[in-house]
Amino acid sequence: MEISAAGRLEVRITAADVGKRVSVRSLIEHGPSGEKFSDTVGVLTSWDNGVLRITRKSGESVRVAESALVAGKVVPAAPARRRGPAATYEELARVAARGWRPVESERLGGWELRAAAGFTRRANSVLPLGDPGLPLDDALTAVRRWYAARGLPAYVQTATGAEGTQELLCAELERRGWVREVTAELWTGGLAPVADLDEGTSGVLLSRNADEAWLARYRRKGVGEVALRVLGGGAPASGEPSVWFATVPGEPGASAPAAIGRCVVDGRWAGFAAVEVDPARRREGLATAVMAALAARALEEGASAAWLQVETDNEGARALYDRLGFAPHHAYHHYRAPEEPASEESAPDSSGPAGDGAS
Repeated sequence: MEISAAGRLEVRITAADVGKRVSVRSLIEHGPSGEKFSDTVGVLTSWDNGVLRITRKSGESVRVAESALVAGKVVPAAPARRRGPAATYEELARVAARGWRPVESERLGGWELRAAAGFTRRANSVLPLGDPGLPLDDALTAVRRWYAARGLPAYVQTATGAEGTQELLCAELERRGWVREVTAELWTGGLAPVADLDEGTSGVLLSRNADEAWLARYRRKGVGEVALRVLGGGAPASGEPSVWFATVPGEPGASAPAAIGRCVVDGRWAGFAAVEVDPARRREGLATAVMAALAARALEEGASAAWLQVETDNEGARALYDRLGFAPHHAYHHYRAPEEPASEESAPDSSGPAGDGAS
């Protein structure tokens, strides 16, 4: 906190600092037991009518009354991560998008509108990297119409917690009634340490296709043609991501494999997804074996860094990825458009199927 030459705390931020990362201390209670304070660090996303709104790296919005401010200052952008490969938010956002492609997309300025018949939110949401080329309200109207025409709810995928992320856009969406339904995190780590983990990788089978056995373990049942196109990504070719599927066969007579996983190799990056293990075979190192086998293949194709996405409440997966040397880079969120009153002249209903959170 800022302390004056006389030793007093000072408020050194104003409404002109909206959009900057700040640290504030505010009074939350004043009574017989004495004063109590709260410290908040995040992006100042608004300062209206005597109330500050600060968005933390997790995406949580905190409201602070101007009258309760005790101290405040602008602070540097989020510090560089101490482990894992260096990467910007935009680089990772584009790599992650290439690793989970929709079947249909359209540009709206710097925004990409993506659709895949409702299979996962990532493939059925707007990726807003840059300016849409329209005032925000007009851009959001265009987004709603585009998804309504496809019988889908309108989602916007945003990020918080790293330099260049979209705290201001999150705040504007919330101001307009858009609802955050899911928050997950993108983690990064070194690829070689994962490949070096020998956890019985000789029993892991690698394939270019998600066959019936692989799909039998995949937790999203009833996978159709559209989902297979998303899972398969682009066929390996010049400039296209390279997709691999890993399978650990189950015991004789088992209805599904013991474990599966998916990896997309794109330049220096290898992205892991759909790492799933038979509940009866957990704690046998199968998830690690799957990731090690996929990492080894990605290294052969020239990758050196790894990324994955994990929901904030998946404690088991988070513990595994931490042991493998991964760490959070940023959080991302899916905002759903508010319901519109039905009318004879309205566009087709936008309350269609919704996809899974982290995927």
